[in-house]
Amino acid sequence: MTAQAAPTTRRATTPTESGPPLRRRRKATFSATLTRVLIALIVIVQVYPLAWLFITSLRTEHDFATGDPFALPKAITLDNYVRAFETGNLGQNILNSFIVTMGANLLIVLLGMMAAYALQVLGFRFSKFVRGLFLIGIIVPVQIALVPLFIDYSAVNMLDTYQSMIIPLAGFALPMSIYLFSSFFEYIPRETYEAASLDGAGPYRIFGLVTLPLSINTIVTVVLVNSIFIWNDFIFANTFVLSEDLKTIPLGLQNYIGAMGKTDWTATFAAVCVTITPLLLVFLVLNKAMIQGLESGANK
Repeated sequence: MTAQAAPTTRRATTPTESGPPLRRRRKATFSATLTRVLIALIVIVQVYPLAWLFITSLRTEHDFATGDPFALPKAITLDNYVRAFETGNLGQNILNSFIVTMGANLLIVLLGMMAAYALQVLGFRFSKFVRGLFLIGIIVPVQIALVPLFIDYSAVNMLDTYQSMIIPLAGFALPMSIYLFSSFFEYIPRETYEAASLDGAGPYRIFGLVTLPLSINTIVTVVLVNSIFIWNDFIFANTFVLSEDLKTIPLGLQNYIGAMGKTDWTATFAAVCVTITPLLLVFLVLNKAMIQGLESGANK
């Protein structure tokens, strides 16, 4: 008799020992780690200038002038903030910027929503052509309008007024705002408007009771995006504002430059910290609504 060979047992290969799945997991882990590193670098690049600005605003003049400007302060002082308000008309500058920003945003939201509503929701024969004309305004540089606007404002005595800054700022921001509102309105179901129309609502009532409540996140997005540029506007304010009492923040910061170009840097940094704080706080509070507004088209 021939002896039977003992059966060979084959050890099952566990998923952790298999080649391709393990390589895929390692690749996924490497990709996740690389993504975190890149995000951390981007955050550092974005946050470091703000942190340096705030720390420098707390340094003494002598420490900033004689020490390493990128080192930690040897002493902390709030005199820079006191001097920032004493040297320039900072409080009035902030108030002027606030008035111009709110006035321009009011026009942008009101006119932008109404134009987008007429183009996208109501529609008419040449609505796509008119929308294209509005979008062409995005590529028009603001510099070409300075001289004509200055001449027109001089003729109607509108120089050195809030309106002289608000109107062009709102006008040049309208094309992008109309595009954002139109993109959002495109994804509102037509059945919503038809149901409201069957209930007896007219175009104005539908706009106020249906479209407006659904557009809150988009309104927040438009306001925040435009507020950054309006708050920091220099070219229109520098062209149309002549008196000290109407200067906005970008013009007011020139007051910290003394004779022969001498600049009070620590007071200037303190003034900049004061002026950017409102925008940062508003952005942090409304950050979620802004992201939802930008993604509203895809989400709808």
